[in-house]
Amino acid sequence: MPATAEISRTQAWLIAARPQTLPAGAAPVIIGIGLAAADGVFAPLPAVGALVGALLIQVGTNFANDYYDAKHGADTDEREGFTRVTAGGLIQPRQVRAAMTATYALALVVGVYLVYVGGVPIVVVGLSSILAGLLYTGGPYPYGYYGLGDLFVFVYFGLVAVTGTYYVQAVTALGIDPLSVSVAPDAITAGAVLAGAGAGALATTILVVNNIRDLETDREAGKRTLAVMLGYRFSRVEFCALIALAYAVPVALVVGFDHSPAVLATWLSAPLAALVARTVLTRTDGDALNPALERTGQLLALYALLFAGGVALSGVL
Repeated sequence: MPATAEISRTQAWLIAARPQTLPAGAAPVIIGIGLAAADGVFAPLPAVGALVGALLIQVGTNFANDYYDAKHGADTDEREGFTRVTAGGLIQPRQVRAAMTATYALALVVGVYLVYVGGVPIVVVGLSSILAGLLYTGGPYPYGYYGLGDLFVFVYFGLVAVTGTYYVQAVTALGIDPLSVSVAPDAITAGAVLAGAGAGALATTILVVNNIRDLETDREAGKRTLAVMLGYRFSRVEFCALIALAYAVPVALVVGFDHSPAVLATWLSAPLAALVARTVLTRTDGDALNPALERTGQLLALYALLFAGGVALSGVL
């Protein structure tokens, strides 16, 4: 873990918020907005609400992970990842926990508007997303410690985020009654679900890179991530499979869902994916994987922007 000397209070809070992870929260929302624009159901206020809510949940989850990992003893001096403020003594644990609570509370405030727009289905989406963030490293059975983190990232940072973003826009644009109790079938498309799988795949690669870097220290701390269970070889296989899935999705949209080839603009990000993959396939140390982790976040952001732009363009061609 990097030295914590001479880090200011402001810097410490920025470290705790982990802004480099925000692409994981923003990317699926951007894709959902692009899909809605392509299908003629773009609605600006729900789109902005979905983006702000997703980013708040991401930051709240970062605070939760910092706090609970320190509480469980997972962040040791041997860890090669980015500085953790609770374990490093930069911010008092009670303050990190209070920041976590406040950030989730703000997400709930934004969620009130989205619930008015989307009804009970959005209540389920919002509350389960916050609960998933809390229970990743917190609670009596932190699922991130038992190999389930990859699955939950794929679901919540992919399928749920993309389809949820699309849904709140579609119900607004289609004039579906607010405060609906059931899911409006016309407000979810197969294309949105497929796009969610692509976003979820790339979001999960961020966690895979993180867990490959921390494999040895996580094993010693008793944190049984999927990387600890699978080992280096099969974790790298997982990484490559997720990359392949992400880049297969635009092709499937063109072939099976009549989108314009413009959506294949996502393939312009493939060289960056190859660069990250070369590091992940050959290195295990933090000196190499910390920059690779940041580049994986950049890859997700670039993929999302190209995807959204391409799919929106396909709606007018």
